[in-house]
Amino acid sequence: MAPIISINSLSKTYSNGFKALDSVSFDIEEGEILALLGPNGAGKTTLISIICGMTNPSGGQVTVSGHDVVKDFRKTRAEIGLVPQELTTDMFETVFNTVSFSRGLHGKKPDPAYIEQVLKDLSLYEKRDNALRELSGGMKRRVLIAKALSHQPRILFLDEPTAGVDVALRKDMWQLVERLRKTGVTIILTTHYIEEAQGIADRVGVINRGKLLLVEEKNALMRKLGRKQMTITLTEPIQAIPAELAGYSLALGEDGRELVYDYELGSEDGEIARLLSAIDAAGLKFGDVSTRQTSLEDIFVSLIGEAA
Repeated sequence: MAPIISINSLSKTYSNGFKALDSVSFDIEEGEILALLGPNGAGKTTLISIICGMTNPSGGQVTVSGHDVVKDFRKTRAEIGLVPQELTTDMFETVFNTVSFSRGLHGKKPDPAYIEQVLKDLSLYEKRDNALRELSGGMKRRVLIAKALSHQPRILFLDEPTAGVDVALRKDMWQLVERLRKTGVTIILTTHYIEEAQGIADRVGVINRGKLLLVEEKNALMRKLGRKQMTITLTEPIQAIPAELAGYSLALGEDGRELVYDYELGSEDGEIARLLSAIDAAGLKFGDVSTRQTSLEDIFVSLIGEAA
């Protein structure tokens, strides 16, 4: 099956000489959830703006369902819903009319029942007759999501959708994303809450300074770059690691009471047992063993640091 979005050698240089994107290439598969991670100014929003047809590229090509986003703008834009970072709505219009109007802008016939269901999914139904200026910031964010879904898009972009919103909206947001995934909607999100990306994404892309560092299936990325750290707390402090343990690349804690061992995910079977047996044979007694696994955030910070 052909990818629903294909990005080839995409570049964007602004008039002031700033290069926001530098030869970015990757595909997005239909029905997946892709988390796009990167620091502020990395190029995430520029990339989304080009795919959504709001900014023209300086070079390269993007296709959506096989159509060029520049040459076939109307066809590609009809496929896409976008939840932007900024609140851009008519503050004096009602919630229902705002969402219905967005549907009409995409050439869709009126469908009050569908709009009502979207508002119910986002806990907005009780506010349907309220003017937007009467809503809280979190409720206005929900309206942006409703507008993006108004024309039943096959692709949904969420640009920092939970930034600065309450916990309840974040929970509702991810429940909605799960429901949309089940209907086949392709979802691309950017977020600073990396633990959210780790919990919901199928694949992860990391971008920094306009360059794509990687796009990889999340679990494969965790296996490849993830590590575990085991801390062994000794009952008595030691001055140095015994020579018998030299082959295990152990680190000694500052107080001499902890042995710290880093190992790759999946390599623990047998290896840990041998290490603990070797520690016992060296005459060391330990009272506690704890482990910590590398998170997606650890991997992200490492990748960005290497690219700096």
